Amino acid sequence: MTHRLQDSAQARPAAHEPIPASDDHLHEACGVFGIYAHDADVARMAFFALYALQHRGQESAGIATCDGHAAYIYKGMGLVAQVFDEENLRPLQGHLAIGHTRYSTTGSSHIRNAQPHLIETMHGPLGVGHNGNLTNALTLRRRLLERGVGLSSSSDSEVITQMLAAPPPGGESHGPDWVARIVAFMAEAEGAYALSILTRDAVYAVRDPWGLRPLCIGELPNNGHPGYVVASESCALATIGARYLREIRPGEIVRLDDSGIHSVQGRPAAERLSLCVFEYVYFARPDTVLEGQTIHHVRQRLGEELARESPVAADVVVGVPDSATPAAIGYARASGIPFSEGLTKNRYIGRTFIQPDDRIRRVGVHLKYNPLAANLQGKRVVLIDDSIVRGNTIGPIVALLREGGASEVHVRVSSPPIKHPCFMGIDMASYDELIAHNLSLEEIRVSIGADSLAHLSHAGMLRAVEAAPGARGGHCSACFTGQYPIRLEEWWTLRSQEKLAFEQMWGA
Repeated sequence: MTHRLQDSAQARPAAHEPIPASDDHLHEACGVFGIYAHDADVARMAFFALYALQHRGQESAGIATCDGHAAYIYKGMGLVAQVFDEENLRPLQGHLAIGHTRYSTTGSSHIRNAQPHLIETMHGPLGVGHNGNLTNALTLRRRLLERGVGLSSSSDSEVITQMLAAPPPGGESHGPDWVARIVAFMAEAEGAYALSILTRDAVYAVRDPWGLRPLCIGELPNNGHPGYVVASESCALATIGARYLREIRPGEIVRLDDSGIHSVQGRPAAERLSLCVFEYVYFARPDTVLEGQTIHHVRQRLGEELARESPVAADVVVGVPDSATPAAIGYARASGIPFSEGLTKNRYIGRTFIQPDDRIRRVGVHLKYNPLAANLQGKRVVLIDDSIVRGNTIGPIVALLREGGASEVHVRVSSPPIKHPCFMGIDMASYDELIAHNLSLEEIRVSIGADSLAHLSHAGMLRAVEAAPGARGGHCSACFTGQYPIRLEEWWTLRSQEKLAFEQMWGA
């Protein structure tokens, strides 16, 4: 096998330097994509699919392809459109490809942790893109090191790649049995994983038994050769003209090859399915279909539930753009208070390589938002946000609305208070950083300068998420409740010393 790794990290610094005063949202770990198609430019298709999944990770991006013999890869730091161009897409030849866009959780923000991971094995190339977080990654990592396997990054995704590179416990009689290898990995892995896997002959897609991270499958128009794709969200399928078929089931292994789609249940689905409820609250793109329902409609229902639970006398409903706009529309509809735009957002401020100086930084939230004074002057405003994590954004936004002329600002949040960290692939603050873990509701209200503050209840959130006909129950809401669906022994027992040494070694 030959594979070309062109590292763009030195030429291009990270393009998403956070602006502290205006970055209070949770961040998804990653978006993954895979394609098998003979009559398509698979690298170009992967590029546009990753472009559609950009909201799931803005730190690095990569694409690996294979032509049945050689594998090719290009990855770099920054947004998808900043990493790739015509020149570096052109060498990515073949009819199989996987792609990845990343926001780091396990593993620091460095080119060595960018994905996909691509290695050479006895049986040709092996590439892996991973969305999620293995909660027993340190244990698995130690086992690999004890076997003499060298690792070059701090990412649990490389651990997955090396585990898949080894034959299954029962051995193999006639070449590589990739399904058996994946099953062996699933038997040892704990935590969240949605995988796209590249081999010489096929693309595989794998979802953890809890269904913590989303993954779906689609079909390309048939021009004489089969074409199939997998992606974290259905919006990526629509972008490249693929027809949505279905979600990949929890614990399922799907193989895409020249003879079509093949499915194997790699591990039984968990009794308690646990799709991350924050996909509905914030992560997923509004046009994505998840569990048979459009995200935008669910967010409107969250706003409606919020209006019923926490009404307030006001003149106008304003959403924090863009993520809270659907909930604001729902709140307005259920309350009878008109919806209006009260903030305008600079959507490109996070996409520049040029960082603000100290004077510009002091402007704070103005870098991303400006008030629309004509819609606010003398108005009692209901300000809708989808979540409050650290509390360092909502306070400045409340102040902005008052600056724009609002006489009152009543904050309503379309999710419950976030009181617990996430260990399943979300960039979640620690207990010390979570404002709702450390302050009472009234203390938060005073801290952010609002006239009143209310959150949607946990029950109200689940009513909105599970209201559609045919929508199933079973969602992970551990960041609200502290009730985690999977074991977390490693995090509590190993984190203090071993993980500290690990992070110091790798700069995580």
